[in-house]
Amino acid sequence: MGAVNQTTISEFILLGLSDDPALQPFIFTLFLSMYLITTLGNLLIILAVSSDSQLHTPMYFFLCNLSFNDICLINTTIPKMLWNIQGEDQTITYTGCLSQVCLILNFGGIENCLLAVMAYDRYVAICKPLKYTAIMNQYLCVMLLLFSLFLSIAHALFHTLMVLLLSFCTEIKIPHFFCELAQIIRLACSDNFINYVLIYTVSVLFFGVPVFGIILSYINILSSVLRMSSLGGKYKAFSTCGSHLSVVSLFYSTGFGVHISSAFTDSPRKTVVASVMYTVVTQMLNPFIYSLRNKEMKKAFRKITGRIPFLL
Repeated sequence: MGAVNQTTISEFILLGLSDDPALQPFIFTLFLSMYLITTLGNLLIILAVSSDSQLHTPMYFFLCNLSFNDICLINTTIPKMLWNIQGEDQTITYTGCLSQVCLILNFGGIENCLLAVMAYDRYVAICKPLKYTAIMNQYLCVMLLLFSLFLSIAHALFHTLMVLLLSFCTEIKIPHFFCELAQIIRLACSDNFINYVLIYTVSVLFFGVPVFGIILSYINILSSVLRMSSLGGKYKAFSTCGSHLSVVSLFYSTGFGVHISSAFTDSPRKTVVASVMYTVVTQMLNPFIYSLRNKEMKKAFRKITGRIPFLL
């Protein structure tokens, strides 16, 4: 099968989750529901944090940015998928596909960095409570956020530019509901060995360093909590970390599953399932995890719902 230059490729074909026409209405309804729940849930967190002055702290500042990032991430995949199902058109332009790859890598990277930053925030709050306001000042919070953005954008642009160097065959069908980096590289007719090496080496660094930081933070947190004499203090410390640990476990376990399934399985469907967990389910569950176990968030939600007549 002859290779053609990438500039002549005008579009890719997204095969979606299933090729069974009878399942399309169910898939459309399911993902539309998940999209609305995710968007509204994360918007509610942003609104709650913004409207309550008691939540204007570093922890909720990063949580607010995490929610905004989750909205951006889900908007890079689901709307296009729903549009394709509704319009019975599975195509996506070459430019649109690479843009989607770049945005997914960017927002996924930001989430990765923010989770590490939030772990550091909890470490300072529990292990160095007297110095918390001095260390986690407004300047540092903004700089940590900007640094996360810079790293994530650089990571996303690097992989996207590497894809531009590839040539593709006439087979341009992607067995996925969005343009996933590994699936696109797999379609290339030119040598893609360097791309695969870069995916895993850069991923080890870009995701491994934050994971190491999170583990180190929680080792110190656990050590400090065990030294506390007050049972109430221990409970409060664990309760403030419980939500973050739940989100971290969900995000990294599903993200790790995507990489493992891409590397060691020939079944695209297994990779798709892992990607749904990584790019959709995690973002949908974040608002529930942070609100159900947080008294301050519950209080803020009651204030908001009390102002909206139809929620009374």
